[in-house]
Amino acid sequence: MTAPTAPTPPRLDPERLRRLREAAFRIRQYSLVQAEVQGQGYIGQALDIADVLAVLFTDQLRLDPQDPESEDRDRFQLSIGHYALALYAALTEAKFFPVEELRTYAADDSRFPMSSMRTYTPGVEISGGSLGHGLGIANGVAMGLKRKGSDRVVYNLLSDGELGEGSTWEAAAVAAHHGLDNLIAIVDFNDQQADGKSTHMLSMEPVTDKFEAFGWLARRCSGHDLPALVQHLTELRGSEDPRPRVLVVDTTLGKGVDFLEAREKLHFMRVSEEEWGAAHRTLESSHRALLEEDAR
Repeated sequence: MTAPTAPTPPRLDPERLRRLREAAFRIRQYSLVQAEVQGQGYIGQALDIADVLAVLFTDQLRLDPQDPESEDRDRFQLSIGHYALALYAALTEAKFFPVEELRTYAADDSRFPMSSMRTYTPGVEISGGSLGHGLGIANGVAMGLKRKGSDRVVYNLLSDGELGEGSTWEAAAVAAHHGLDNLIAIVDFNDQQADGKSTHMLSMEPVTDKFEAFGWLARRCSGHDLPALVQHLTELRGSEDPRPRVLVVDTTLGKGVDFLEAREKLHFMRVSEEEWGAAHRTLESSHRALLEEDAR
């Protein structure tokens, strides 16, 4: 695997960093709250992408929870619909939903189905889950915004496993051909898919080199480094480069709950009834350790 690039980002203002750290913690908490209702789910992915979503939904995206269909909004499109736990948690953190509604996850008539669907949930832009379609849909939305003269940005979150779909690379070529500089793709590189490690199933390394060969501006960093995420996402959005942009983020499934991180079967996991309390306590302990590290 190609090692992530590791530029030294400027230190974030301590209050801004604390706010992002707290948001990421709550997104992980909210993901566990939902998953506990069913006792299972795509929990590892929700925990691994929480830092990225915290930066997006509390620092980068232009959204109005009171008007989720506003024409003046940025678009965040979740190609990987099975990450819905994390998206609902992030939308809740962004004040789209009351926290207590999270406990309706995957229940009859809930606004939170197991895989994200646009017609069910305010703030959800596409019905994801059929992998390989998300980037193509993002292309169409980005083209439409350009033709309207809008300066809003389309963010598309996809996975490393999804890079094995040929349609993803067809969409990448189209985005570069049309100069969709209002499109930012984010690839969650957790090196895991249903049948094992993504790099063992069909390695797409070096990922950033491939995107650059397709005509993209590409960056890579840890998906758990909040200052680096802020720096890269801010610079990608503000760049005058005419190419579409991609940020590859290296993440750890189950991040923040060490005994979940250590599990062999991580793609879809079941958590026993007696483990939920331990998961919450471990997450809180991990969060406190990060705050102490930030303070040093």
